[in-house]
Amino acid sequence: MLVTGGSKGIGRAMAEAFRDAGYKVAATYRSGGVPDGVLGVTCDITDQGQVDQAFETIEAELGPVEVLVANAGVTRDTLLMRMSDDDWDTVIDTNLTGTFRVVRRAARPMMRGRFGRVILISSVVGLLGSPGQLNYASSKSALVGMARSLARELGSRNVTANVVAPGFIETDMTSVLPEETIKGYKARIPVGRLGSVDDVAQAAMFLAGEHAGYITGAVIPVDGGLGMGH
Repeated sequence: MLVTGGSKGIGRAMAEAFRDAGYKVAATYRSGGVPDGVLGVTCDITDQGQVDQAFETIEAELGPVEVLVANAGVTRDTLLMRMSDDDWDTVIDTNLTGTFRVVRRAARPMMRGRFGRVILISSVVGLLGSPGQLNYASSKSALVGMARSLARELGSRNVTANVVAPGFIETDMTSVLPEETIKGYKARIPVGRLGSVDDVAQAAMFLAGEHAGYITGAVIPVDGGLGMGH
């Protein structure tokens, strides 16, 4: 199985969780490294050649990718009137088009093997919206349409496609936020806390597992209730 963007945060936690559950795990990364016991492959998903090379390496070392967790993403946050074309293009090319490149490369072997689990990591802001994140929210919202189209195209080959939409999760990025900002987030979240990376990893593991074979085209929020109804 493959996790893209597996060097830190949610991606790293998912790679560790799948490894600990006995999966043969590969993870792509652009910098840093991956957890012990995980096959690390450097890959920029905005480059189709690097995507193809990464899959060839993984297939040679671990066999076909039967579970794909498309997690790699970037942010370029700023308000609409300040957002440059480059801010827009960078986020869309990584979060949306990059995910498309990875999914396209993974799909054919899954179809041949008549088994596959595609799990796209979106975000609560893709459904709820977020000021200053027009590019990011657009890219993450589009993953829902991608997954549901995949579900209809590939379902007859026993390939499912689902979305996990995390909310505010405790990571290195949130750890540097002011305490007042964190309190504001917690006040908006019905369960009254930020999520953990393990919360997201467990949702992904369920969708990859044997008990989720009849779930496809679904959006699974892992957000403490923040985005309910959206």
